[in-house]
Amino acid sequence: MRATLQQERNGESVASNDRVTASPGRSAKLWMPKRVLVTAPALEHRFGRAIAERCQALGLEVERLAGNRLTGLRGDSERETYRRAKSTLAVVVSPPGERRLQPIPPSADWQFHLARGCPAHCQYCYLAGSLPGPPVTRVYANLDEILDGLPAYEGDGEITSLSSERADEGTTFEASCYTDPLGIEHLTGSLAEAIRRFAGRPRAGLRFTTKFDAVDELLEIEHGGRTRARFSLNAAPIARRFEGGVAPLPARIEALRRMAAPRAQGGGGYPVGLVIAPIMPIPAWRESYGELLDSVAEALSDATDLTVELITHRFTPGSKDVLSEWYPATRLEMDEESRTLKRGRFGSRKYVYRAGTMRELRGWFEEAIAERLPGARVLYWT
Repeated sequence: MRATLQQERNGESVASNDRVTASPGRSAKLWMPKRVLVTAPALEHRFGRAIAERCQALGLEVERLAGNRLTGLRGDSERETYRRAKSTLAVVVSPPGERRLQPIPPSADWQFHLARGCPAHCQYCYLAGSLPGPPVTRVYANLDEILDGLPAYEGDGEITSLSSERADEGTTFEASCYTDPLGIEHLTGSLAEAIRRFAGRPRAGLRFTTKFDAVDELLEIEHGGRTRARFSLNAAPIARRFEGGVAPLPARIEALRRMAAPRAQGGGGYPVGLVIAPIMPIPAWRESYGELLDSVAEALSDATDLTVELITHRFTPGSKDVLSEWYPATRLEMDEESRTLKRGRFGSRKYVYRAGTMRELRGWFEEAIAERLPGARVLYWT
C-alpha cells in the first residue's frame, strides 16, 4: 500500500514517498487573496465590518468601495480573467432571492450560502459554468439575515425531514454547494458562527464539505452534535493531478480524524462524513481507491458516526467549455462520445459514465466500504 505521491498545492509541487495515511504531513497554506473588495452595502452589516477587520489583521489591504459594483476583475483573456478573479475576495450582500432556499437532493433538504466561489483550483470544478461572471469568491456580509431565515424551513424537505432512517439529523441544511467554507474561514468566521447557531437546534442539522484542513478553531466550538463535517477525498493519482490549492490528502485525513475524535482526546467530537468525489475509473482504480479507504479506516478506527457519499465524475457542455478555458493543458477526460447524455428538467444536459461502468464502480465501492468501514452509512450513489 505504498505509493509515490506528488502533492500539488498552491502552485507548488512537493515530492513525497509517504503512504497516504492519517499522519499530519504538511498542511495547506492558507489562502491570502491579492485583492479584498468590500462594497458599501456590506459595511452596513456587522459581519461585513468584521470580515474587513479580519482581513486587515492578516495584513491584507482592504479596498472599501463607494458602491455595490465590483470592478477590475476582467483581463485581456479568459485565462487572465480567471487569474484575477481567483485571487480576489469580495465582501458583498446576499440578495433576497438567494435567501429563498432551494432543495439540494440527494445531499440535504435545503441549501443556503455563506459565500459563492472557491479559492481552490480543481480542474473538474463543479462550479464552472454554474456561476455567472468571473470566478471571484464572494462572501456574504449579511450573515445574520441568512442564518435568521433558516428556522422557517425546519420540518420541511424531502431528504432527511421525511426519512425515518435519518430522523436524528432533523431538517438538513447544506452550506457548501457553491463554496468551500473552511477554505475561507480564516477570512470570514462565517462557518464558526453557523455551527454555533445550529448547536441549540435539535430539529435541524448543518452540513459542510471541505478539501482544506485548518480545523483548529472549529475543534473548540460547542456544536451539540448538530454539524456534520465532511471531507472531500479522492484517489491519490486524481488528487495529485487535478486538485490544486487544497490540503494534501494526508492533511485532510488527519483533519477528518481530529474533527471526529472525542473532546477528551483533543478532538472536536463532530459527526463526520467522507465524500469521495469525483470518482473516476482511472488505471488501477481499485488499488488507488482501496488505499484511500484503508487510510480512512485507520484514521477513524474509533469513529462512531460516519457517513459516506459517492459521486461519480460528470460534466455539462457549459462546464467543459469553461474548464477548457481555465485549464487548457488539463488531462481531465471529458469525451462526450464515451459517456451517456442525461437530460434534466428545464433542458439541462450532463454527461455521465455509461451504465456498465457505473455498475462496476458502484458494486466495488459498496463492497469495499462494507469491508473496510463496516460502521459507516452510505447515504447515496450518484
